[in-house]
Amino acid sequence: MTPSPTPGLLARARATYQVLVAELAKFGTVGALAFVLDTALYNVLVFGVPGVTDAPMSGSPLWAKVVATSVATVFSWVGNRWWTFRHRRSEPVAHEFALFVVFNAVGLLIAVACLGFSRYVLGLDSQLADNISGNGVGLVLGTLFRFWAYRTFVFRGELQTREQDQGVVARGR
Repeated sequence: MTPSPTPGLLARARATYQVLVAELAKFGTVGALAFVLDTALYNVLVFGVPGVTDAPMSGSPLWAKVVATSVATVFSWVGNRWWTFRHRRSEPVAHEFALFVVFNAVGLLIAVACLGFSRYVLGLDSQLADNISGNGVGLVLGTLFRFWAYRTFVFRGELQTREQDQGVVARGR
């Protein structure tokens, strides 16, 4: 008969799980709002507002995606810094923002690659095709990457401090 895990181990596992679930929920909320901002701005830039404005970037869908995602990135950083991962902030603001931008650039490249593949390889250039490839497939893949990168490299302060206090880092975890 094997001994049961100590109550301390179970409590730490439960607390870690609860933090992860809370972070995922907040990250999802910020991400959903950033998605709406990104998608709406992209569609206005490339397709205009029906009956109201012409599309200022109709001939440049990839650059429009860069602009829309850049605006959504700043919004997302503010939301994630001050709400989702506020308990993990440890880096100076400029360093943290720089890391955030770098990992968002990689996420953006994933979305632009999906959009470019759809437009220029498959020849799909409708509003629906753009939204499925760039704002659907590309955004989902980019978001998975970003969540991992934010937790691992950008907002990591409290996690490191807690592990060091408990001696986990010293044991080579």
